[in-house]
Amino acid sequence: MRSRSGFGWLQLLAGVLLVALGIFAFRDPALALKGVVIVCGLAAIIMGIADIMLYISVERFTGFGPSLSLVSGILSVMAGIMLAAYPGAGVLVLTLLFPIWFIAHCISRLTRLPLVRLAGRSGYYYFTLVLNILGIVLGFIMIVDPLISLFSLGYVIGMYLLILGIDSLVAALDHVDGLDAFHL
Repeated sequence: MRSRSGFGWLQLLAGVLLVALGIFAFRDPALALKGVVIVCGLAAIIMGIADIMLYISVERFTGFGPSLSLVSGILSVMAGIMLAAYPGAGVLVLTLLFPIWFIAHCISRLTRLPLVRLAGRSGYYYFTLVLNILGIVLGFIMIVDPLISLFSLGYVIGMYLLILGIDSLVAALDHVDGLDAFHL
C-alpha cells in the first residue's frame, strides 16, 4: 500500500535549478568546466584553512598539534589557489578524476535502489536504475579514452546536471514518504 505525503517541493526546486544549470552548461561548456574547477579550488582553500585552524586550536590546548592536519591544510590551500588561479590545469586534473567520481556516484546511487523499491516507487526505481547503469558505462568510456573526457567534459557536466534535474523532478512528482510506506 502506497501512502502519499504530499508534493516534493524541495525536490521540484532542486530539479528546476539543476535543469537551468544544465542548459547553461550546454550554452557554454568551457565556462561551466572552468566554473566547476574554480568552485573546487575555493572549497579546497576553505577546507585547508579549517585544517590549519584545527591545528592551531589543538596545539594551544595540548602543547603540540596534529602535524598531518597542518600539512594537509597547507597543501589544500596551495592546491585551491592553484585551481582558482590556473583553472586550465584544474581542467586537465578534473578530466582524469571526473570519470572515477562519476562511476563511484552511480554505484552509490545503485546501492540505494532496494530502499526505493521497498517504498513502492517503481517508476523512479527503473528510471534511476537505467540512468546509473548508463552513467557507469559513460564513466568507463571516459577512463578508456581520456580525450573523450577532455573534449566532452563540459557537455557531460551539462548533461549530468540535466539528468539530475530530471531525476529530482521525477522524484518530486512521485513523492512518497519512505517511513509511511514501510508502515503498511
